[in-house]
Formats: sequence, C-alpha cells, structure tokens
Amino acid sequence: MAEQPYQYRRRELAEPDWRRLPGWAGVTRAEWESAQWQRAHSVKSVRQLREVAGRGLTEEFLADLERDQRERATMSMLIPPQMVNTIAPSVPASSAEFTSAWYADPVRRYMLPVFSDRQPEWPSHPYAARDSLHEAEMWAVEGLTHRYPTKVLAEIVPTCPQYCGHCTRMDLVGNPTPSYDKHRFSLPREDRLAAMLGYLRATPTVRDVVVSGGDVANLPWPRVEAFVTELLSVESVRDIRLASKALMGLPQHWLAPDVLAGVARLAALARSRGVSLAVHTHVNAAQSVTPLVARAARALLEAGVRDVRNQGVLLRGVNDSPGALLDLCFALLDEAGVTPYYFYLCDMIPGAEHWRLTVREAQALQSAIMGYLPGFATPRIVCDVPYVGKRWVHQVVRYDAVLGVSYWTKGYRTAIEAGDQVALAREYPYYDPVHLLPEEGQAWWRARAQRPAGRVPA
Repeated sequence: MAEQPYQYRRRELAEPDWRRLPGWAGVTRAEWESAQWQRAHSVKSVRQLREVAGRGLTEEFLADLERDQRERATMSMLIPPQMVNTIAPSVPASSAEFTSAWYADPVRRYMLPVFSDRQPEWPSHPYAARDSLHEAEMWAVEGLTHRYPTKVLAEIVPTCPQYCGHCTRMDLVGNPTPSYDKHRFSLPREDRLAAMLGYLRATPTVRDVVVSGGDVANLPWPRVEAFVTELLSVESVRDIRLASKALMGLPQHWLAPDVLAGVARLAALARSRGVSLAVHTHVNAAQSVTPLVARAARALLEAGVRDVRNQGVLLRGVNDSPGALLDLCFALLDEAGVTPYYFYLCDMIPGAEHWRLTVREAQALQSAIMGYLPGFATPRIVCDVPYVGKRWVHQVVRYDAVLGVSYWTKGYRTAIEAGDQVALAREYPYYDPVHLLPEEGQAWWRARAQRPAGRVPA
C-alpha cells in the first residue's frame, strides 16, 4: 500500500493508573468502579485538585487555573476522577514533566481551562451570547426547545456530573461563577416534565425527542425511566435519544446494575412500540475512550438500545487535526461500539474564542477525514447557526473569509417564525474568531468595536 496521510492502526485501550496521582494512591479498584465514590470525590476546586496531584502541579499552574475561575470561567469546576485520570494519562505526578504535560493535554484544555489559554485581545466574540443558540426563545414550554419542525429538545435537569468549559448551555447549566450568574427554571421539576409531555401529546408533528439537560445521568434513574416511559406512550414519537456525557465522564453510572436493568426495560418497551431508543454521548479526545467507557457503551448496546452515538465538538488544541479526529473515531467505533455522528463547531458563547475554529478550517477537516471510516460512521462536521440549527459545513451559502462572516439558509421555520414570510429566504450569519482573520479583517472588527453595535451588512 502507498503511504497515506493517515495510517490506521488499531490501538488497544488501557485504563490509566489512578494511583500515580498522590491523592488516589490508596484507592481500590472496587472504589474506582463505584459511581457513588466517583461522584463523592469529584474535583470542585483548586484546593481539591492540589490534594489530588500533590506537588505534581506547580503553584504557577494552580494560580493560572484559579485566576480563570475568578475572571473568565463560564462553568464552575466539576470533574470526576474518571476524567481527571485521563489527563496526561502516562505521566506520573512525580515527573518533572507533569505540569507541562497538563498544560498541553487536550482533555485538560477543555475541562479545566486556565487563564493563559484564553485569547487575550478577543476572549469573546463581539456577537457572543450566553444562550448563543437562542434555545430559551424557542421553548414551547419551559425547558422544551422546539426549533426543528419534527424534533424537540427536552432539558429535564440543569446539572451534569461534569462541567465542560465550552458548554453551549452555560446560561442554564451548573452553578454560578464569579463572572456569570445562571438562569434558573421557574417551575418545579414535576410541573415542567408534565408540561413537556402535555405539549408533545398535543403536537403530533413532533416525532423525535432528545432527552437532555444538563445530563440525564444527574437525574435519579427511576425518574428518567418514568419520563421516557411516558414519552413512549405518545403516539407520534418515533425516536428518543438520551444525551449523556457521563457515558465517558462517569461510565460507572451507566454500568450500575439498576441503571442497566432500567435501560433494558425501556429498550424492550421501545422495540414493542416500534420506537428507536438511542444514547448520545460527547467525547472529544481519543484518550478519553478507556476500557471502562467501552464496557459501559457495549453494556448499553447489550441492554437493547439501538445505537450509542458520539456528538463531539471541534476544539483547538483538542481535536483540530485530521489525525486527532480519526484516532478518536476509530477508538469509539472499534473498541467501544460507539458510532461517530457529529462534530460541532464550538458555539459562540463568552470566553470561547481560543477554542473555536473557522468555517474554512472545519471544511478542510471534513474533507481530510473522508474515505477512512465506513460511510455510516463518518461524522458530519456541522455549524449550529443561531436561529437556524445544524448545517453541514459545506452547506454555507456565502462566506466572507476576510471578515469571517458565513451566511446560511434553511428549509424550515423555527417555533418563533410562524408568521415570518421571509424566514426560508433569509441568510443567517455566523462569525469566525476575529484573531484568526487576516489583518484587514481584524482591523475592521477593531474599528467596529469603537462604533455603536449593529449587524454586519449583507
């Protein structure tokens, strides 16, 4: 065979040794594989991280992290031991290279951002928004976003087992940070869930429900099962997707016998009613796919869910090369039975510019990974365009690469456009990071920052 730009090699998974970290040197395998232990020992502060890493992380690194939490962070710190253990997985805390390995590590870069990561001139895009996809504007009832004609998003819980720095729902999910307060649901949970079910029973045009949040792993399983059972009684619902990053961040939850038994009950009920039940997770780096993650994913498939699929996010320094994307996709597909599904461009939330890629870079990545994976497992790279939704990156209608403005159209009206006669003809803008533009474009945005705000001209 001729030499290829990417060389496929099947790589055996290995669970990193958590005992290399001083704070977990005495943790047994039984403790490590307990969801309760993982939750109880999640890292929530710089102090706790210092206790876990011992002297491995320098005070300079910890101060960098603390400053980011104080001045920039949109999400509070919460990272389970399972995820911490995949940061610099082969470097012991006693190594002189430990801190530099942490700075460079892709999982650390998006789970524990430090102040020096952030883009100094443009930490946020001028059009960044806390609810960058305007999901709350499209709530049919509180927490139920009806953006697409046949699909809804049910946010049943506003918390997760882990908080990602790039979280698109940073306006709703998690605890307040020093820089950002959080929106709070006004209705009690049971009233919200009942209102969601009522809306779906009254709206037969909806056939697809994503059950998310937050993360469904943060709602007690009996309540998740009861809600999904009710969904399965709605005649028009044909697809249900449970969204859980915890499949990667806290696989111990999905391996719990009571949870797997409940999944099996739901899967059997779904099959009997001709409904597709799938689990969607969120993995961004190949090193996150460990034997425990693979075991949990395959256990869900054995319990009867139709598919386990991955929806990752393109992030600079994490997975922004063809090799990194293909390594991740093959690890998911070959070792865990997880189907690579989507990679999203990082949304335009505050503080995200150091992570975001341009549309042109995303197009190049999509082209580069074609031809290596099976067609059904070749992920689509998509841009989630405000007021539009997911668009494949090659669907862009117009693209001004100098100003970093791409324009997109759609073939449907969102829930807030029922009377908008030009919604299907309108071109909706999306913006590249300013610091990645040619100097002419950067100068245009700098000048614009000195003038009253307005829209970029078409």
